Amino acid sequence: VFPDYETETSQTSKLLKKFKETPFVPIGMGGFFAVVAYGLYKLKHRGDMKLSLHLIHMRVAAQGFAVGALTCGVLYSMFQEYVVKPKE
Repeated sequence: VFPDYETETSQTSKLLKKFKETPFVPIGMGGFFAVVAYGLYKLKHRGDMKLSLHLIHMRVAAQGFAVGALTCGVLYSMFQEYVVKPKE
């Protein structure tokens, strides 16, 4: 009905805008899923390591990657706000 409204506020354009504003969130999500995929792959070839210990290691690695990426994103946004564009 409103073609201008649909092109400006489509879900894809909103998603791309958010990715440009906060680039570390998709990086964190991608890293999290990469660690989970690697953990599932290594699940068969873990040797004599107990399953619970393997799962704990993978959970800590996935959470660490996600929290690290989010921390880098916060530091990046603080740098952009306070150093690059200081408000007066």
